[in-house]
Amino acid sequence: MAIISEDDCRTIMKKALSYSKANECEISFSGSDSGNIRYARNSVSTSGFISQTNMVISSAYGKKLGIVTTNEYDDASIEKAVRLSETLAQFAPENPEFVSFLGPQTYSPPSKTFDADTAAITPAMRTDKVSESLQIAKDNKLIAAGYLQNSASFSSMMNSHGLFAYFTGTDASFSITLRTEDGQGSGYSTKDYNAVSKLDTLNFTKTAAQKATRSAGAKAIEPGKYTVILEPAAGIVLLEQLYGGLDARTADEGRSFLSKTGGKTKLGDKLVDERINIYSDPSNPELPTGSWAGDGRPQEKISWIEKGVLKNLTYSRYWAQKQGVKGIPSPDSIIMDGTDATLEDLIKGTEKGILVTRLWYIRPVDPQTLLYTGLTRDGTFYIENGQIKFPIKNMRFNESPVIMLNNLDALGKPERTVSGESFSSALIPPMRIKEFTFTSLSDAV
Repeated sequence: MAIISEDDCRTIMKKALSYSKANECEISFSGSDSGNIRYARNSVSTSGFISQTNMVISSAYGKKLGIVTTNEYDDASIEKAVRLSETLAQFAPENPEFVSFLGPQTYSPPSKTFDADTAAITPAMRTDKVSESLQIAKDNKLIAAGYLQNSASFSSMMNSHGLFAYFTGTDASFSITLRTEDGQGSGYSTKDYNAVSKLDTLNFTKTAAQKATRSAGAKAIEPGKYTVILEPAAGIVLLEQLYGGLDARTADEGRSFLSKTGGKTKLGDKLVDERINIYSDPSNPELPTGSWAGDGRPQEKISWIEKGVLKNLTYSRYWAQKQGVKGIPSPDSIIMDGTDATLEDLIKGTEKGILVTRLWYIRPVDPQTLLYTGLTRDGTFYIENGQIKFPIKNMRFNESPVIMLNNLDALGKPERTVSGESFSSALIPPMRIKEFTFTSLSDAV
């Protein structure tokens, strides 16, 4: 089924609400068309296309809630699903944290999240992009494994209190790992954009190929504290632990790195280096997102950390109501300010240090200090006197993004990147960090 228009969504959801006999009813209606192509060992292994929609019907009696999902939209099927949600609600126990559905909301003008060319990508177009990538691998005697995907989606919601929201978006994403034939060198690149015109798979593959070739013959160095340059694809997996943990409830309840003794939080405190500014902005042209959150609340431009000071926390609707505040929903994406310096500029300004192109296998060690462990991979290099001297063996690290951002040395120019751990996108700069802690060597490539 193609993307369903705003008018058609409104009509279908009105029909569903007309069957409701519950005290409150909310309908969420969404769907997507997505195509993909996967390759490994320098040949395509799978190709596919998925088209799906679903309607989620939530019926409430007081604090008792029943939820049913359906993908059949004829009148009889919709009415049956509504009745079932009401039955489930009547049998459900009361949820003490249930909050009544929102009334009508005012949303900012929608960002340009939908790109017609991306929605119109054909299997032949995906094949052409992958062919370019594979040719780079073969020309450089490398072994490639990669994944290319594009999608077009819609999301809408309506409830018995008069709320209505609608959103469409597209996405094109690409990831590639290249290995040398002897398995001793590895390079990686991953990108995603709303518009496929920005997805330059050829140049992204060339970057990964260069890293793979240069990382062969890696030398071991002693673990310890080093100045590091984190490329955006490496930095995001630690930064997302910070901005993903800005939850007011866990902070208020003493379960967070943002908690203070006596039930207070670090809101308003200087948390990191004063050069750090982290915010969300649904209308940012490089990283546009929807104008409403999944619970129907508006998404707006919000400063989370400003000049190193913690400015805002995220709230569920229940916790905002309990605390008597307006509350801000979790953002769909994050932006971090930087400078005009390039990655090459950061390297040139480094006397001795390590260039990290990717971090992975991120695991928590201490939630109270936000300490995490993980490993470097896919190209780690030693820098001396402003030049990359040689590749080094991968190492395990123990580091907190809070400590890391307090040890900030320099920032580069922000670029859009995507996390290989959570697949979330962000607009962040490369970072030069002092005293980054490596604890042991790893034989993995």
